[in-house]
Amino acid sequence: MSGGLPNASASARADGALSVWRHPRPDGAHGLCVGARCDLPVARRRAKRLARRIQAHARRHRLPHVVWTSPLRRCADVGRWLKRWGWRHHQDAALAELDFGDWDGRPWAGIPKAEIDAWVADFARFAPAGGEALTTLLARASAWSGGALVVSHGGWMLARRWSAEHPGELPRADQWPRPPAYGERWAL
Repeated sequence: MSGGLPNASASARADGALSVWRHPRPDGAHGLCVGARCDLPVARRRAKRLARRIQAHARRHRLPHVVWTSPLRRCADVGRWLKRWGWRHHQDAALAELDFGDWDGRPWAGIPKAEIDAWVADFARFAPAGGEALTTLLARASAWSGGALVVSHGGWMLARRWSAEHPGELPRADQWPRPPAYGERWAL
C-alpha cells in the first residue's frame, strides 16, 4: 500500500478514464455529518460485494488488478478484499472525503443553524472550524492522477465531476448535486 502516487502509470488507463465507486454504506452514519475524520466501518459482506463488482469490471475491461482507495475504512476495506485476491491496493489521502472539521461525526441536527447558514451563503469557500473548504476538495479531486480503478467518497466524486464539467467555476449550494448511491460507479 502506498500513501502517494508512485507507480501510478502502471495502473492508469491509456485513455485517462477513471472508474470510481462510492464506498458501501457505512455502519452508524444515519443522521451524522460524515467526512474525512469520521472513520466508520462497513459491514464485511458489503465491502466484499463491492470488491466482487470491481473485480468483474476489471475482468470485463481487461484492466490491471490495481485499485486505489481513500485510507478511510469505508473505502479501504474494499481494497483489502481485492488485495486478498491478489490485487495491488494503494491508499491515498487525496481520495478522502471533505474534512468537516468540528462538524465531523456530529449529528446534523446538533450543528448550529447559524453555521449551516454561513456554509450555504459561501458554499465553496466556507470551512467549518478545523476543516477544509470545498475549494480545497475541488482542487484535490481534480488534480488526482492515480490509477483507473478507485474507491472513494460521494463528495470526492462530486468534486471531480464538477471540476471537469464546470472548469474554473465555483458551485453555489443550490447547484451542488446529490451524491451517488453507495456502491455506485461513475466514469470520470
